Amino acid sequence: MLRKLYDWVLHWADTPYGAPALFLLAFAESSFFPIPPDVLLIALVISKPRRAFKFALICSIGSALGGMLGYGIGKFLWEYAGISYFFFHYVPGFTPAVFDRVSKIYNEWNFWAVFTAGFTPIPYKVFTIAGGVFSINFPVFVLASVISRSARFFIVAGLLWKFGEPIREFIDKYFNILSIIFVILLLGGFILLKYVF
Repeated sequence: MLRKLYDWVLHWADTPYGAPALFLLAFAESSFFPIPPDVLLIALVISKPRRAFKFALICSIGSALGGMLGYGIGKFLWEYAGISYFFFHYVPGFTPAVFDRVSKIYNEWNFWAVFTAGFTPIPYKVFTIAGGVFSINFPVFVLASVISRSARFFIVAGLLWKFGEPIREFIDKYFNILSIIFVILLLGGFILLKYVF
């Protein structure tokens, strides 16, 4: 089923509706959809490199707004209408064990939890919904979402714009590892600044 969804997402790159589909995909992936928007973003940028940063912006806005929807689901609907049952049983990557781990991360990190989830391959939807369930500071949540999601999508678009098709396989193969290394270096930089200044 996931392969069919993946192919369905990719087919939008060959239609005139690629940009709106990218926005909707980024929006949905931040709260319930299992396929990350990078799939369509990469296909669109490869086919129309001059619009690379426009696609990255569309993806960033859709994802940040979708994250707010996820936050709202967690804050206002989690305890009602079987919402938690639906997510735990029907959304890939959304399990009680993962949710428990996220709750512990939120108790300690807040901004960095959202930032890390927004930039790395960790399922972002788990963090957006958990952010609402645990009522973390909403402006902090939005700021972390906007920064991390924009960084992720603009880096992907920028690499494809600069290097074109040859970088596509590299991104597909190593993006998860590179994004984790980037976050570690960034966190290390902030910790260093904190102790130096």
